[in-house]
Amino acid sequence: MPTLLGLFLLAGYGYGAWKFWTGFNRTNFSSGKLYLTLLWPVFIISASYRQNFTKALKGR
Repeated sequence: MPTLLGLFLLAGYGYGAWKFWTGFNRTNFSSGKLYLTLLWPVFIISASYRQNFTKALKGR
């Protein structure tokens, strides 16, 4: 059971990272693409990052 939970968490992390990576050009960020993509769960608590993350995911 813990393995299944870990697999779901890893899949969610990967999905969020992939969507942010592919939508990075829609954000206000100009550099640090790899850094911001890998650490998105940590930065999501910031309101401005969350807004840019939403832009990357939804295309707004």
